[in-house]
Amino acid sequence: MNAIVALCHFCELHGPRTLFCTEVLHSPLPQGAGSGDISGQNEQAEEEEGGIQMSSRIRSHSPAEGASADSSSPGPKKSDMCEGCRSLAGGHPGYVSHDKETSIKYVSHQHPNHPQLFSIVRQACVRSLSCEVCPGREGPIFFGDEQHGFVFSHTFFIKDSLARGFQRWYSIITIMMDRIYLINSWPFLLGKIRGIIDELQGKALKVFEAEQFGCPQRAQRMNTAFTPFLHQRNGNAARSLTSLTNDENLWACLHTSFAWLLKACGSRLTEKLLEGAPTEDTLVQMEKLADLKEESEGWDGSEEEEKPSSQPDVVEGQELSKSSPETSLMPDCNSWNIAHRRLSVFRSLRHMRQVLGASAFRMLAWHVLMGNQVIWKARDMDLVQSAFDVLRTMLPIGCVRIIPYSDQYEEAYRCNFLGLSPHVQIPPHILSSEFAVLVEVRTATRSSLYPTLFDDEQSLNKYEFIVTSGSPVAADRVGPTILNKIEAALTNQNLSVDVVDQCLVCLKEEWMNKVKVLFKFTKVDSRPKEDTQKLLSILGAAEEDNVKLLKFWMTGLSKTYKSHLMSTVRSPTSSESRN
Repeated sequence: MNAIVALCHFCELHGPRTLFCTEVLHSPLPQGAGSGDISGQNEQAEEEEGGIQMSSRIRSHSPAEGASADSSSPGPKKSDMCEGCRSLAGGHPGYVSHDKETSIKYVSHQHPNHPQLFSIVRQACVRSLSCEVCPGREGPIFFGDEQHGFVFSHTFFIKDSLARGFQRWYSIITIMMDRIYLINSWPFLLGKIRGIIDELQGKALKVFEAEQFGCPQRAQRMNTAFTPFLHQRNGNAARSLTSLTNDENLWACLHTSFAWLLKACGSRLTEKLLEGAPTEDTLVQMEKLADLKEESEGWDGSEEEEKPSSQPDVVEGQELSKSSPETSLMPDCNSWNIAHRRLSVFRSLRHMRQVLGASAFRMLAWHVLMGNQVIWKARDMDLVQSAFDVLRTMLPIGCVRIIPYSDQYEEAYRCNFLGLSPHVQIPPHILSSEFAVLVEVRTATRSSLYPTLFDDEQSLNKYEFIVTSGSPVAADRVGPTILNKIEAALTNQNLSVDVVDQCLVCLKEEWMNKVKVLFKFTKVDSRPKEDTQKLLSILGAAEEDNVKLLKFWMTGLSKTYKSHLMSTVRSPTSSESRN
């Protein structure tokens, strides 16, 4: 992460000062930083932690402010610093950590050597300890601008028995130019920096309590109430942080913490370039998430009565959990309490095709793509849910309505994927309907039905799958074009499962684009049937199965897209252009 982390202190004599900072270097160290390495540097103690190699190196130009006589140093003069303003002693080399994975160096010193960086850090330090503070003067705050960078600042107090009010004021700041990245990193930075602060405060509190036990300062000050405050402190106006915490290795520990913070914060977020408009699946997911959040707000305010088990709550592509509203807030429709489920039985469409057989799988896939109701009857709920997880990948998210498991038959308008226990009676007209397909999972009559395919803990050799429908798909039926392409991808053993998944994504996007054209042509522009037939021929979807598929997939279009089309077409300018 291209940022600087710094520890700042408000000195009672000199005001806000930077004590210690760690910066990221993607190129070799600054001029003179590596030329002064002593010949025996390989014999120096080195420590590796989390892929970062840490070493303390002697450099010809020390980064510690006041340690060099160079007049070009951007830091304050040595005479303008006290013990409370100084971290590293004069001549201290500072700290350098090498990240072997990325060839990045993390350099720690009191101030940045570069004058521009020094100015940015200095300004952030002053603002964090003066005007940019949260109520109570202790806690996190965000400020900054495009010119001087954006700052995450966390102010805090350190106990000191000799200080005014028995405490001194510090802050840890993170500075970077990317505002969005820094805001998105707020929860992470807050937790980790709060941990560093707690450790510092804990060490200082132990020292404070020991000093108060040996020589209570409160009573002594009350006895000398009329003595000038600076005089009664006997010259102890400034105490270093190492003295307040009684930790001689404090700066080395802070360097390790700051270097890890920069590395971890940079690794947890990655940028992804998205080209083009969001897909329909993305829009539908966003709409469902917004709807679920609105419903969850109602759950927080009042207790909701439990509905009978015969009427499960269903959302398109997801079942709402009655016991835990938080479970329902998941935006991804591919999970139903995954943490509480075993490993899926069906791993992929290719896996299911091998289990069911080519003809049975084709019949099942045809009904799925056409929007007919798919019913699974089995004792194993995990098996049914894994089957739905696999089959739903063939459909747009907006076309998926699932009841994973029920003790009563549900009508097709409520769900197109329905899981039932074996004892549930299905109405006869459903069993003979051409708009439904039934998959019965029975115990296999033979002990090893698929001995060569599955040998894991959840092997399917104990099951027998019977696929029936009132309208079986003939083997010589052409079927929808997308089904033929899906089968071609599944039978091609040169394609891995991941590649097949990407093929499905591309096929769904291709046909969703055709659905959009057909929707605008028929629903928005209200063209006659003759023109619609010509359009279907141009789209390569004039066959009966393709037309049925397009009409079903039209129900999966997002509300955002539909409302955008309607508002655009009804505008006066668009009406004139059509005429």
